[in-house]
Amino acid sequence: MAAPADPAEPQGSGAPQLPVCLLVLGMAGSGKTTFVQRLTGHLHNKGSPPYIINLDPAVHEVPFPANIDIRDTVKYKEVMKQYHFPHLPGTDWYGLGPNGGIVTSLNLFATRFDQVMKFIEKAQNTFKYVLIDTPGQIEVFTWSASGTIITEALASSFPTVVIYVMDTSRSTNPVTFMSNMLYACSILYKTKLPFIVVMNKTDIIDHSFAVEWMQDFETFQDALNQETTYVSNLTHSVSLVLDEFYSSLRVVGVSAVVGTGFDELCVQVTSAAEEYEREYRPEYERLKKSLASAQSDQQKEQLERLQKDMGSVALDTGAGKEHSTGEPGCTASDTNASVPPDTLPICV
Repeated sequence: MAAPADPAEPQGSGAPQLPVCLLVLGMAGSGKTTFVQRLTGHLHNKGSPPYIINLDPAVHEVPFPANIDIRDTVKYKEVMKQYHFPHLPGTDWYGLGPNGGIVTSLNLFATRFDQVMKFIEKAQNTFKYVLIDTPGQIEVFTWSASGTIITEALASSFPTVVIYVMDTSRSTNPVTFMSNMLYACSILYKTKLPFIVVMNKTDIIDHSFAVEWMQDFETFQDALNQETTYVSNLTHSVSLVLDEFYSSLRVVGVSAVVGTGFDELCVQVTSAAEEYEREYRPEYERLKKSLASAQSDQQKEQLERLQKDMGSVALDTGAGKEHSTGEPGCTASDTNASVPPDTLPICV
C-alpha cells in the first residue's frame, strides 16, 4: 500500500493549493471547542497553522486564537434584548431565549458572510486549513438557513469537509450510539459533503467497540438484545438501514485532552479533500453554471418584458443629468434609499 500523502504538503503541482475548510459539528458536550484547540496546536506543531473562525456567539471564551470571531461583530446578549417577540398578555418579558439569540446572531452574521469569504480568499496562499467552530447547539447551525448559507458559501469556493465530533464515552449504550449515527447520517445527506466521524474522548474509553458495531451487524445486535425497551426495537429496525452509510464512512478516534489520533485524522482529511475535488467540486461547478444560466435567462426575460411594456418610449438612463436632489444621475428616491453598511451589523 502506498504511503499516505503528508497532509501538510500540497497534493498537486499545478494550480495553487486551496485551503481545506473543516466544518466542526457535534452535539453539546461532545468536545468540539477542545477538539479545535487541540487540532490547532497539532497543525502548529506540523508547521501549518490554520485560519480559525468562531461561529459560536454565546461562548464566553475560546481557547484558541480566532482570526474571525462572530462575537466581535454581533453582541449575543444585545441581540436577545433588541430582537423580541410581540408582547404577550400578562407578561413583561420581550427578549429572545438563548437558542433564539444564537439563531438571530447567526442570521445577522450570514448576511455579511461574503466579506468573510473575501478574508479567506486573501489568506488562501498563507493557510492550508480553515477551521470553523460552530455553536454548541448543533441544531441551531445544522438546520437553520444561516447554517446552510455558510456551508454552501464555503463549499462552492473551497474544498470543504464536515467533521462530526462524537462523545465516545456516552455512546457505549447501543441506543445512544444509534441516535448519534442517525444524526450523523442526516447531516451527511443534508450537506452532501465529505464526512468524517471523530470519536472524541478515547482517553476515557477506546472507540474500538463502536467501530466493531459498525463493521459487524451481529455484534451490534447482541449488544442491542440486552435492551428491552420500545426504543431498542426501533433501533434494531433502523440499524438494518445504515449498513450502506457505514461502508463509506471515515471514522477516527481521538482524544482532545491527550492529543492522540490527530495524525490519523490529518490523513483522513487529506483523503476527504481529494474526494471533494474528485466528486463534489464538479457538481458544485455544474450547479453554479446552471444558476448563472438561469439568472441570465431571467434577466433577458425581464428586459424583453420591460421593452414590451415601454413600447416606443425611449429609455433614458439619466446619466450626467442633474435631478431635483442636485446630485448628478440620481433622484430623490435614490438618495433616500437605505444603503447597506460595508461591514457586518454590530448590535450594541
